[in-house]
Amino acid sequence: MINKLVEKIQKTGAPIVVGLDPMMKFVPEHIQKKAFSEYGETLEGAGEAIWQYNKELVDHIYDLIPAVKPQIAMYEQFGLPGLAAFKKTIDYCKEKDLVVIGDVKRGDIGSTSEAYAVGHLGKVQVGNNFYRGFDEDFATVNPYLGSDGVNPFLKVCKEEHKGVFILVKTSNPSSGELQDRVIADANRPLYEVVGEQVAGWAQELMGDTYSYVGAVVGATYPEMGKVLRKVMPKSYILVPGYGAQGGKGKDLVHFFNEDGLGAIVNSSRGIIAAYQQEKYAGFGSEGFGEAARAAVIDMKEDIAQALDAR
Repeated sequence: MINKLVEKIQKTGAPIVVGLDPMMKFVPEHIQKKAFSEYGETLEGAGEAIWQYNKELVDHIYDLIPAVKPQIAMYEQFGLPGLAAFKKTIDYCKEKDLVVIGDVKRGDIGSTSEAYAVGHLGKVQVGNNFYRGFDEDFATVNPYLGSDGVNPFLKVCKEEHKGVFILVKTSNPSSGELQDRVIADANRPLYEVVGEQVAGWAQELMGDTYSYVGAVVGATYPEMGKVLRKVMPKSYILVPGYGAQGGKGKDLVHFFNEDGLGAIVNSSRGIIAAYQQEKYAGFGSEGFGEAARAAVIDMKEDIAQALDAR
């Protein structure tokens, strides 16, 4: 699947992944009203609203981007109807030939980690039959329980030709409380030690030019990204923190290799709720899809200009 992701990035010229992270405050009123008229102000109504919201967003941007990244917590908050919307969103994005990165941040051990890996990337056996659960192409994984939590995902990725993005240096302000701590016997910060571990795992699962094992490194820490790019030369870096969290195109150049590849930048509410920003307010809530498309085009240009200037 990493080969497909690289090919689609090259084809679109957009190293962009759109985070499909719906919150009810982002869903335009006309969509909410229609869903609630059919299902009531219930969890089922919420699930229908976020599904219809996602569908229209995807219809307006699928030809511009290589991938989407639904964040499962935004769906889990609505219980089973929310998870149904999560699955419908994944399936619809695949119909549009988008690569789907399941932002699930799983991290556990043993049979629990195996079950997470099977549920999101693999197949589960029911009697004599095998079924795919959520069936994303990639999943985000928390490595801080050690290789016991990661190896089951690597096993499934090898079987299914799918991939993972492993959390290395996250974009949130307090990430440094633990991730920046210097490890005495390594004389390096923890995030760099984890990056070295990711580089080792990456060598085990290589695609044509990049590994099926990628990393998550926040755009809000560009200097650390520069170091980690060298530590993990064959890992694609998923870069959150662009836009709403403060990251700009100029902050991203160190995440890319000299070939112009090696990184894919995430924007969530900066695109899916673009119509709520002053810059795109002219589209109105009815034109939220067109606003999202305009935001994608602007983001693509911002990144391209930054890469050309480096």
